[in-house]
Amino acid sequence: MKSLKKKPIQVYIEPQQDYVLGDLAKKKGMSKAEIIRKSLDKFLSEIPLEEDPGMGLIGLGKSGKRNLSDNHDKYLARYVRQKKRQ
Repeated sequence: MKSLKKKPIQVYIEPQQDYVLGDLAKKKGMSKAEIIRKSLDKFLSEIPLEEDPGMGLIGLGKSGKRNLSDNHDKYLARYVRQKKRQ
């Protein structure tokens, strides 16, 4: 889940968790944040597909266009231009 821009988030952890996290970070040569991100990725990847909230988005918008997945950028650009004119 690499991105060019990371979103900051504040999380409170127990002192023992911080100690273990710090020790693990030193041993692995990683930052605490990197270990937390990797742990979150692993946790999220184990969510059963039927429980994934993103799956509810599939099929919400029926455009009637047969080539939407191939030309979505073109359609989005046209939509934005039309909205700006309104």
